[in-house]
Amino acid sequence: RVHITVHRLWNEVDRSLRQVLGRWWAIPGHGRGPARITDPTLGVPLGPPAPDLPQVPENPRHTLVTLGDSLTHGLSSGAVFRTDLSWPALVARALGTSFSVPHYGGPLDGLPFNVETALRKLQEKFGTTLGALDVLRLPAALHQLADANEDYWERGPGSTPARTDIRYQNLAIYGWDLRDSLSSTAGRAARRIADNPPRDNLLGAIPDNDNDIAAASVLAPFGPQATQVDAVASHGRDGGIATLIVALGANNVLDAVVNKRVAWSGPAFRDLDGKDEYNVWNPVHFGLEYDELVRRLRDVKARRVILATVPHVTVAPIAKGVNPAAPGKKWRKGSRYFPYYIDFWIDEDDFRPTKHRHLTHQQARAMDSAVDQYNQVIAGHVRTAREQGRDWYLLDLCGILDGVAFRRYLDDPLTGRNNPWTPYDLPEAYSDLDTRFFRSNAGGRTQGGFFGLDGVHATTCGYAVLAGAVLDVLQVAGVAFEKLDYGAIRAADTLVSHPPALFEHVLQLLAPFMTRAVT
Repeated sequence: RVHITVHRLWNEVDRSLRQVLGRWWAIPGHGRGPARITDPTLGVPLGPPAPDLPQVPENPRHTLVTLGDSLTHGLSSGAVFRTDLSWPALVARALGTSFSVPHYGGPLDGLPFNVETALRKLQEKFGTTLGALDVLRLPAALHQLADANEDYWERGPGSTPARTDIRYQNLAIYGWDLRDSLSSTAGRAARRIADNPPRDNLLGAIPDNDNDIAAASVLAPFGPQATQVDAVASHGRDGGIATLIVALGANNVLDAVVNKRVAWSGPAFRDLDGKDEYNVWNPVHFGLEYDELVRRLRDVKARRVILATVPHVTVAPIAKGVNPAAPGKKWRKGSRYFPYYIDFWIDEDDFRPTKHRHLTHQQARAMDSAVDQYNQVIAGHVRTAREQGRDWYLLDLCGILDGVAFRRYLDDPLTGRNNPWTPYDLPEAYSDLDTRFFRSNAGGRTQGGFFGLDGVHATTCGYAVLAGAVLDVLQVAGVAFEKLDYGAIRAADTLVSHPPALFEHVLQLLAPFMTRAVT
């Protein structure tokens, strides 16, 4: 008996130490990825209602409210546009309810810079191919488009919110992390715009203050002191919320793959300005931030809440995996990782670690390990909430993206066998799409289709897949809805259904200049 007791005690101590250490350091471990969570209840039945459970009206006024970042805002190919086709809008369509979203116009139909529209305007000018003279004229034409876009958002109609009388139900703001959601306000965005007068940059494409313009457009209707979480609570007080979906945390790690630089969070992680030094949050810091988010969400008058996990951002094609020693191969057989992750416009044969910015496979693995720990925190909150009688669910966005990851899993069967991984079934209408970087020419799309032209954000088809996953969770929650028409959504996805003919040619011409700009 003493032996059994000691053995059990040691196992408990070992388990506790692993949990504590796991929250303090992103330990790479042996590289096995987590299994996708397919039960949004986590197998936890609803417990007796907690005493502080918010009282939600019988028929909540707001059927759906969403809180998130760029993936929820509707950003694709470099800009927030067609917000009526963002995944929250598609979910609302299936639910048969109205859903208010901000709209962004401008010369390129979106904020900050719509790459797809820019390519289409170039195609209108030059046709589907570029001749020798066209190549010489291309830089001036591209600058003209960028300058008009910059003027619209910095000095024109786009510099102030188009509407301040609509309290949007999609409360996402691109580029925001957990601290922004908790503390940044419409008033702060307005002050930052006033304190940073825009400059007419000769070679600039992204408008100054673009993120603050977006934040003001979403939060201004709720008052100058309103944060994202305050706006959610306001909807709760204004007749209640039937379903609240929260998808935050990706921007606590995403910048590292965009800029190929890792800076782990430090003491200033709670400071709105100081946190800009970091781009990967220590799991302990992430846990403290998410704990605060959940404490505030617990008081929101929402009938049900869905929390989304953070995706492995290393899957996004903005970070192209390469192996100079053995092109196309992982750093070792069965691994999830390539030796290096580089900018998508650099050819694998041209890459030089001493010349080009990059992430190593060790860095990518450490970041994924951190994300896994983020998601343990999120799942833990869902589990606790359900035990307290709160109708909360988990949407495993991380597992879904892993399930369609082409170069990590689908194109490497050995990696799939070495991990607790199963593919995520795409709708039949999207069976030809994959997660590689989008490519198209005069003959049409040559690869990709799940991610847009920025290599980070989904196409409309990709967002439809996410909307379908949300509806699967709502089905478990007993919510009725109409099925999505994936074929019709694909037809509305202009990038996939009518790929820009000039994309590969323009990318080839610009790649040398893009490389020089970042080295």
